[in-house]
Amino acid sequence: MNIRPFKGFRPIPELAKAVASRPYDVLDSDEAREEAKGNPHSFLNVVKPEITLPPDTDPYSPAVYEAARANFQKLVSSGVFRQDEKECLYLYELTMDGRTQDGIVACAAVDDYMEGRIKKHELTRPDKENDRKNHVRVAMMNAEPVFFAYHALEAVDALVANVKKDKPEYDFVADDGIQHRLWVISDQHVIDQIVAAFATLPATYVADGHHRTAAAALVGHDLRMENPNHTGNEEYNYFLAVHFPDNQLHIMDYNRVVRDLNGHTASSFLKALEKSFEVGEPTTNAVRPSRLHEFSMYLEGKWYLLSAKPGTYDDSDPIGVLDVTILSEQILKPLLNIQDLRTDKRIDFVGGIRGLGELQRRVDSGEMKVAFALYPVTMKQLMDIADSGNIMPPKTTWFEPKLRSGLVVHSLEG
Repeated sequence: MNIRPFKGFRPIPELAKAVASRPYDVLDSDEAREEAKGNPHSFLNVVKPEITLPPDTDPYSPAVYEAARANFQKLVSSGVFRQDEKECLYLYELTMDGRTQDGIVACAAVDDYMEGRIKKHELTRPDKENDRKNHVRVAMMNAEPVFFAYHALEAVDALVANVKKDKPEYDFVADDGIQHRLWVISDQHVIDQIVAAFATLPATYVADGHHRTAAAALVGHDLRMENPNHTGNEEYNYFLAVHFPDNQLHIMDYNRVVRDLNGHTASSFLKALEKSFEVGEPTTNAVRPSRLHEFSMYLEGKWYLLSAKPGTYDDSDPIGVLDVTILSEQILKPLLNIQDLRTDKRIDFVGGIRGLGELQRRVDSGEMKVAFALYPVTMKQLMDIADSGNIMPPKTTWFEPKLRSGLVVHSLEG
């Protein structure tokens, strides 16, 4: 795989915590506006720039993307951000609940994505792709990194351990309790060793950020088509990514809540489930799936464990083995008439970080009728699906901790 160093724009250390923001896609505009209130340094002003415009502004209007560029330039001109003088790599460490993961921040190659070496496991939506494409194109930067995984390399692990012997450039704990530390790797010998190690990899994998990855590649393609003097070495041929070894990553469950029972009563729904599942005794205590092919369901104030019967799954198939597939094929489609998870408004998705209590709350409030908690997929399952060229069903993986935006920015203008 082709990765390369770059001259990153970074906040000055004393403002790193104030700048660093949650990713653009975990907050709506109102939430982002509230979170950035009173903090002119917040990078939400760049990744969700509509919050700096009148509240009735269309978030996809040209003025929004122009505001992203202007807001970032203001951070640069005011001295909040500075650009490194030489091309560097960066090491980004995140620690959550005592678990640490170390990512190499580097530019990934557009060609590696276009030619299938950067592998994906989700479909993208054209509207979201176009939004991020406009953001990159107008602002002429990758404001947020994408989250990649790679098969762990001992050579990289050893180099990372040496880098971490030095004092980090940034070291702060965000409001959610997650620690963020970042080192600048400017030693050319170390850079060359890391780049050479990645060159031995046949593939990397998009863990989180499929729309940003696709958008960056599309912008790179467009800019090369528009440049009669294109050489292949321009910054637009590369985009910002943080590469984590697969053995350090943790995927959380991604759960489902449904608004109605499609005409079923609770008792008839439970009876229908018995065709494909062993249905456990009801309990008022929240229960969590403890193994593959086990589900928990919350219905009318009671929790049930559901165990999929043999024949409802195919452990030899990378898609058929997934519990999201079992849920869709045995419950959502035949019993609840939810045929398309991407478009049906009767279903919603709840990241595992919110806990089982959030599922119970949404049902008890009357907003939803039933909730399902799933056993999380593994990194091996994700990579097997990507390697096979298949696509996971929507809303299958939830990675924690999330990257903070604004710690390193990649300019497409050099």
